[in-house]
Amino acid sequence: MGRYVPINRRRREGVTDYGARKKAIVSHKTLLVVRITGKNISAQFVKPQVKGDLVVASVHSRALRKLKWGGSLKSLPACYLLGLLAGKTGKAKGISEAVVYNGVLPFIKGSRLAAFIKGARDGGLGVLASEEVFPTEEKLKGESIATFAAALQKESKEAYQKKFSAMLKAGFKPEDYPARVEEMKLTILGGGKK
Repeated sequence: MGRYVPINRRRREGVTDYGARKKAIVSHKTLLVVRITGKNISAQFVKPQVKGDLVVASVHSRALRKLKWGGSLKSLPACYLLGLLAGKTGKAKGISEAVVYNGVLPFIKGSRLAAFIKGARDGGLGVLASEEVFPTEEKLKGESIATFAAALQKESKEAYQKKFSAMLKAGFKPEDYPARVEEMKLTILGGGKK
């Protein structure tokens, strides 16, 4: 019979991948910890220390609301825009490069995490990732959402109103996604100018 091997509590709970964390820490770079939930996205720039991680800077998808973003906070374009804001925030705090650490969550090509990383790179942050893992420019701009919204509106105005009610209430027409994403990019990179 084999020996019992204890598993660390955070690994048992599915919170920490110690192998990935060790690789990230050994790089001696700031960690970019990204968390994506069903409603929001958050990211922290973390410097690992013996006594505990030191959070240098952070961004949350609610910051997009303060910048007058009326679209979804969990969409691919929102992840890209928040990544852009994170890149700018990191540079303002003197962080030029970071290693992405997303815990036990897998990294999937074209995912919201990939969109976030693309935004962080476009915001001036050095993050290692291959260009082929990023979503297409059309998806980052929300063109697929705009196309779907236009088709749904022609098909059924009731279904359109139900699907996009929160955006419409905020004065955000989903058909205008590409133009609104470009406006937000200018707002973020231009320091709040429209």
